[in-house]
Amino acid sequence: MIYADFNGTAPLCSDVKQHLIDRLQNGPFGNPNAIHSVGTKIMSAMTKCRKVCSSVLGAKTNQIIFNSGASEGISHIFFSVLEQTDKRTIVISSIEHSAVINCAKYWESKGFNLIITPVSNDGIVDLNALENNLQHHSHDLALVSIMAANNETGVIQPYQAIAKLCQRFQVPYFSDTTQIVGKDEFHFEHSGMDYAVVSGHKVGALIGSGLILVKEPRTLIPHIFGGGQEFSKRGGTQNYIGIETLAIALNDFETHKTQIEIAKKARLQFEHNLKKNFPHIVIVGENAPRLATTTLVALPGIHGQAVQIELESENIFVTTSSACSDNEPTTSKVLKAMNVGDSVGRGVVRISLCLHDNSENYQRILTVLTNIYQKLSKIESFV
Repeated sequence: MIYADFNGTAPLCSDVKQHLIDRLQNGPFGNPNAIHSVGTKIMSAMTKCRKVCSSVLGAKTNQIIFNSGASEGISHIFFSVLEQTDKRTIVISSIEHSAVINCAKYWESKGFNLIITPVSNDGIVDLNALENNLQHHSHDLALVSIMAANNETGVIQPYQAIAKLCQRFQVPYFSDTTQIVGKDEFHFEHSGMDYAVVSGHKVGALIGSGLILVKEPRTLIPHIFGGGQEFSKRGGTQNYIGIETLAIALNDFETHKTQIEIAKKARLQFEHNLKKNFPHIVIVGENAPRLATTTLVALPGIHGQAVQIELESENIFVTTSSACSDNEPTTSKVLKAMNVGDSVGRGVVRISLCLHDNSENYQRILTVLTNIYQKLSKIESFV
C-alpha cells in the first residue's frame, strides 16, 4: 500500500506508536492539574512537552496553548482578536482553508467587513493587492488571516513579507500554519506572526491534539471556560497523552528535517517524468515555492475522482484537491481563485507523501498513473 494523503492526515510516526504502546501499558493516568503525585508527574511530563514544542517551533513556552487542533485554534484566535477591538475589517486570502473562511464569514454575519485578497495563477498572495487593501482600510483593520502553505496545492506563501506589511499597518496577523509545520522549516519568532496554529494529526501525532502559538499571550482570551487550565486561556482537562504524542512527533521532524531537500528532489523528478509522459499535464502551482512533499496534478479532460478510484484499486490512496472536498466533484474554491478552469480543476488529484526519500513510491505511482491516464484518455472526457 502507498498512502499518499499526508496533507489530510499523517499516519502516526514510529516514535509515537512506540510511546503509546509503552504509555498505555505502564501509565500513569490521572488529572494533570491535581496536586497529588500522579497529577504532578503527568503535569511535569506535559511541561517537558511544552519545552520541546517551543524549541522546535521557535517560540517561548508561555506562547504555547495546547488545544484539540487547528480548527479550534482558528476559532479561538478570531474570537480573541475580534471580541476585543472596535475595528471592523477582516482581511483573508482567496485560498484559505474552509476553517478560516467559515470563521471569517461568521464574523461577517456579526457586522464585520470581510475583504478577500486575490492570488496569482500560481497561487501566491498578491502582495500589491494586499497592501492596497490594508492601505484603503488602514484605520479599521481588525485582523489579517493568510495561511503559510496551502493544503491543496502545497504553495508556500511569503508569510514573512505579509507579516511586515501587517506590522507596518499595525494590524494583528494570524497565519494558518497547519500545513507548513512538520513539512518545512518554520520558526514562530522569525515569522513575524502574531498567531499561528498546529494540528497534531498533520505531523504524525494523535488526532485531537494541537496548539496555538501566540506572540503576546495576554491578547488571547478563553472561549472554552473551565478550571483555569493552559494559563487560564483554554478550559478543560488537557489531552495529556495527545500532547505527549505532539511533542514526540515534532521532535521527530526536527531530527529528520534534513530530509526536506531529499523529498523535494524526489518530487521534482516525479513531476518531470510525468510531464515527459504527458506533455499536456498540469502541475498546479508548478512555478511557485511548494512543500517538498505535495503535487497537485491533472490531465485536462480526465475526471479526478475516476483517477482516484483507479489508483485505489492499485492500493494507492490519494485525494482530489483536499480530503475535505472529495465528495464535491467540482473545481475547488482554491483552484478557481487561481483561475484554473474546470477541465483541469475537476481532474486534479493530490499526491502528498512523507518527508523521506520517496523515490520508490513515486516510481510506483508514476507507473500506475501513466497506465490510468492512457486508459481514461481513450474512454473518458468530460470537457
